[in-house]
Amino acid sequence: MGSADSKLNFRKAVIQLTTKTQPVEATDDAFWDQFWADTATSVQDVFALVPAAEIRAVREESPSNLATLCYKAVEKLVQGAESGCHSEKEKQVVLNCSRLLTRVLPYIFEDPDWRGFFWSTVPGAGRGGQGEEEDENARPLAESLLLAIADLLFCPDFTVQSHRRNNVDSAEDVHSLDSCEYIWEAGVGFAHSPQPNYIHDMNRMELLKLLLTCFSEAMYLPPSPESGSTNPWVQFFCSTENRHALPLFTSLLNTVCAYDPVGYGIPYNHLLFSDYREPLVEEAAQVLIVTLDHDSATSTTPTVDGTTTGTAMDDADPPGPENLFVNYLSRIHREEDFQFILKGIARLLSNPLLQTYLPNSTKKIQFHQELLVLFWKLCDFNKKFLFFVLKSSDVLDILVPILYFLNDARADQSRVGLMHIGVFILLLLSGERNFGVRLNKPYSVRVPMDIPVFTGTHADLLIVVFHKIITSGHQRLQPLFDCLLTIVVNVSPYLKSLSMVTANKLLHLLEAFSTTWFLFSASQNHHLVFFLLEVFNNIIQYQFDGNSNLVYAIIRKRGVFHQLANLPTDPPSIHKALQRRRRTPEPLSRTGSQEGASMEGSRPAAPAEPGTLKTSLVATPGIDKLTEKSQVSEDGTLRSLEPESQPSSAEGSPSEGEPSQTWRDQRRLSSTSASGQWSPTSDWILSWKSKLPLQTIMRLLQVLVPQVEKICIDKGLTDESEILRFLQHGTLVGLLPVPHPILIRKYQANSGTAMWFRTYMWGVIYLRNVDPPVWYDTDVKLFEIQRV
Repeated sequence: MGSADSKLNFRKAVIQLTTKTQPVEATDDAFWDQFWADTATSVQDVFALVPAAEIRAVREESPSNLATLCYKAVEKLVQGAESGCHSEKEKQVVLNCSRLLTRVLPYIFEDPDWRGFFWSTVPGAGRGGQGEEEDENARPLAESLLLAIADLLFCPDFTVQSHRRNNVDSAEDVHSLDSCEYIWEAGVGFAHSPQPNYIHDMNRMELLKLLLTCFSEAMYLPPSPESGSTNPWVQFFCSTENRHALPLFTSLLNTVCAYDPVGYGIPYNHLLFSDYREPLVEEAAQVLIVTLDHDSATSTTPTVDGTTTGTAMDDADPPGPENLFVNYLSRIHREEDFQFILKGIARLLSNPLLQTYLPNSTKKIQFHQELLVLFWKLCDFNKKFLFFVLKSSDVLDILVPILYFLNDARADQSRVGLMHIGVFILLLLSGERNFGVRLNKPYSVRVPMDIPVFTGTHADLLIVVFHKIITSGHQRLQPLFDCLLTIVVNVSPYLKSLSMVTANKLLHLLEAFSTTWFLFSASQNHHLVFFLLEVFNNIIQYQFDGNSNLVYAIIRKRGVFHQLANLPTDPPSIHKALQRRRRTPEPLSRTGSQEGASMEGSRPAAPAEPGTLKTSLVATPGIDKLTEKSQVSEDGTLRSLEPESQPSSAEGSPSEGEPSQTWRDQRRLSSTSASGQWSPTSDWILSWKSKLPLQTIMRLLQVLVPQVEKICIDKGLTDESEILRFLQHGTLVGLLPVPHPILIRKYQANSGTAMWFRTYMWGVIYLRNVDPPVWYDTDVKLFEIQRV
């Protein structure tokens, strides 16, 4: 049958379905087969030929017909999985049913009355109505569907290479087949790389799209604070009921991490041959991160560390089956597996940065947000992986692309989620001492970035990019400032030498954040000053020797520190500072951040194109909820500090008693006017001004400023190099206060962040699936879709 004919017949069947008000019997195969038996329609055709309005009409006006259509389509998939899809015709039926279900499922999920439908068992459906005695142990429709998809993903000659030797009779029995021998790609736990096969990749992709659509019921539930709400589809699919869980997890992970979009390095190769692997890799990455959507904060199951051997199952503590995908991910432990995963993710994240002399010569992947979520999950669920990443300078191959994305997306409202996940990953890494140490490696690779040129280390790159985000990002990034500065505080005790460019950037931030109107205009703004002072204290106390550039910058800008020490607290001054606010709009667009030349080949970060769609995100928890304080002991180990037991102003430990206890104090000390506007009071300013950790810096200035001034007078100096040489050889041993203990704020998972990740991840998946537009124009509840 010609393809135009088959489209016509398919369309006729759809019209019949929407116009029949009488239920069509499940046994009427002649009618139902029109939807899948003879058609050769692509998934795009199915979306065009089954309009949303008609699906909704059937759902409202003849619900039993929609129900039967779903049963019958699932039944066909189950039969295909049972028989092993040997004939071309069976393969076609399976693909047609997959496409149809991918089209219809979102409309079932969007209606609360239908939500339980797939979890009900079907009395006698499709069994030619033979009595009901065999339905005692019938599976819910959702389970039958998920198990059929899992079987079909390891179906010889359909989605995997057959191991048969020409002897057609000994068809591999689907039930005895060991799918671990059919893993899709070499990598973790599997050494054999099967021949690439375009058809198999396409068939896998269609089935994975259906699987992702099954999981997407989560999009139709509003975000709820008790994020323990597990997704029943994911929960079942990742349970012991799915005998393909391990090979499927491995196949998805290896397919993503082994992918090399550059291919054999032949420029323009991707323009000659369409890369059929990429859509499969994207789909695999999306399915993988959804199956790993597991709230580690509320889970009672301890993450199994990689030393466990034997079967990949433990007795699960929580009620119901444990998520095997999370379990497998947490158990990976071989060095070569970690190396494979890390190299793969770094290769893909760096792909958009590969600027060659021939524009468009390398293929640019688009799924870096999914990769960042995957990297996050790996570090969160597998601590051995996190330590492996930080053990060598390979972590910088992840850092540089993240800084590139952050810098590139800073002006684009539609990419605020990408900004957050990049910063969260850096916050997680910065809680480990090794990350700070790795940042001392010189930065020589010149990725074209719209930032000032500097000569220095990866620490310089990090701080220069953060400065750029803070001074020239859009308004909605303000909640991230705390996170950005916390990262700098966490790494500061380990930074051996900052460049002059970077030192000036840090002082420019202090200058901007310590203007009186900025400090007095919001209840949390002074935290930013505390963070910056803590950075300076850490570097002076622990890394004075190599940091003459920073010491020189502090001496030059000493006025800022004196101004902070003498901050006015009387009502008239407060009033005057706030008046100034109305005249000066932006705290950070002051001179002083005038940039020098940007790096070669860089283009300024552009705002989103008008009309770009974006999805809303739930609020992220404040930095005090996101992190928990730990103190570094003499031997370098960390011990956690309990917030309650902290003294309200421990000598020399900056911002102690800051966010946790001050919430209450600030309520008490600040006044809220009738309009609900917050306003600062003298008591409120005094409550934190007394805790500003200025002792170390004031002592440094007291000792060094007279000496520097003397050199200038003696030598009639206008040249910085002489002063820097003096500072390089100077020492403050015995002159500074006793070094304070190093405080690290480690990322702490909680249900708020779990909810944020779920919303962000589904928002990315929603926006990235435009061909076909699986969820577009359906009534999603997890987020709002807005136009920029």
